[in-house]
Amino acid sequence: MAVSKKMKNKLSLKKRPRLSSIMGCINGKPFLTEEDIEFIARNTAMDRDNVESQYQNFLTQHPDGRISRKSFHDMMKDCYPGTDTEKLEKHIFRMYDKNNDGHIDFREFMIVLYIMSSGTPEENLKQIFRVFDINNDGSISLKELKRIVKDLFHLINEENADQASQDVLATTAFSEMDENNDGLITQEEFIEACMRQKKFSTMLTLRIIDIFVAE
Repeated sequence: MAVSKKMKNKLSLKKRPRLSSIMGCINGKPFLTEEDIEFIARNTAMDRDNVESQYQNFLTQHPDGRISRKSFHDMMKDCYPGTDTEKLEKHIFRMYDKNNDGHIDFREFMIVLYIMSSGTPEENLKQIFRVFDINNDGSISLKELKRIVKDLFHLINEENADQASQDVLATTAFSEMDENNDGLITQEEFIEACMRQKKFSTMLTLRIIDIFVAE
């Protein structure tokens, strides 16, 4: 399936996710279960020794082995000093918090970090889909899409981003993605629209990517 050069570069190029900055270089006191080590090694390109080393670094910044919402808020503020990140950060947090327990553990963090830096375009888009799926029901409604657009524009301080232009972007992107016109966007429809370079779908997705991927 064809994909635009810009989208391919954003989704496939080996880049350093902004939030990877929490990884320090000081030894901690690691304790990982065999299941965690095997899962991370199986789903990334890291070997066991690398997984354990990364966990030591993770514990340096997060001694209890997980990232709280407050810690995540502080990380976002560090990435975007002087900017109000509160509205959008909960959506980005949701992408990492796969089990919806209100924390990001090392396993969740490393899988997303690896996919967003080294995954295929399809794998990246599966993660980004979680940002848009606010209620985690496996689909995106027009209401959810409008909420993301509103919060996204609030973060990036887009010029001329009045309510009317936000609604037009959300509604047009939704129409592009909702292939079967059933009022909901599935993960498959979302990926298809972005991979087929549909204008507003791609525009919106690239905006999301720019939030947490450093150039």
